[in-house]
Amino acid sequence: MSTLGPLSVLFDLDGTLVDSEPAYYEAGRRTLAAYGVPDFSWAEHERYVGISTRETIADWRARYGITAPVEELLAVKNRHYLELAAAGMRAYPEMRAFVELLAAEGVPMAVASGSSREAIAAVLAGTGLDARLRTVVSADEVARGKPAPDVFLEAARRLGVAPSDCVVVEDAAPGAAAAHAAGMRCIAVPYVAAQAGAAEFATAGLLLRGGQAEFTARAAFAWLTDGARGT
Repeated sequence: MSTLGPLSVLFDLDGTLVDSEPAYYEAGRRTLAAYGVPDFSWAEHERYVGISTRETIADWRARYGITAPVEELLAVKNRHYLELAAAGMRAYPEMRAFVELLAAEGVPMAVASGSSREAIAAVLAGTGLDARLRTVVSADEVARGKPAPDVFLEAARRLGVAPSDCVVVEDAAPGAAAAHAAGMRCIAVPYVAAQAGAAEFATAGLLLRGGQAEFTARAAFAWLTDGARGT
């Protein structure tokens, strides 16, 4: 057991560990354009931050009247995304440092993401984070995506730990809601600054309203240490 006791840390991937939202936006823009929906904007993309790819596409079909099957759209978007990811994906330096700190302390870790398993694997391999983050759960593997708690509960099950001993690191309101529903503490690092005041983030144990610009590995680790000591 680590020096932090039975604690385990579950990371969201996109917008939390890696700066992948621009690639997801571009993959979505290209996909929608191919199906007759031009001018998909970044502001429109922001409404889907933190929601699984499958659920995003289901909403697109209803919103834009697309008749193509979900599976077809998923395949097209994933192909575009993987092409973009292969061109280079950046892990946030302080998040990488946080992962290394936790690994040095022997803290069990997992990734719980709304992306496809193929996309998660490509990003983790491309950034080298797969060396530390070997337990991975995709929303495709559970019944419901975030804000339902399923992906986090499954990550805890695979780690063999109690949900109450888990801390989630999230950038989006649906993820913070999912952590709360799972009975887990949350470090919230909002990707969309305008959403920092969302009610879902009010449930976080540590809310960094400034997002990645405010997050530091040492401060997050100190917060976990204080929690482990009951302070």
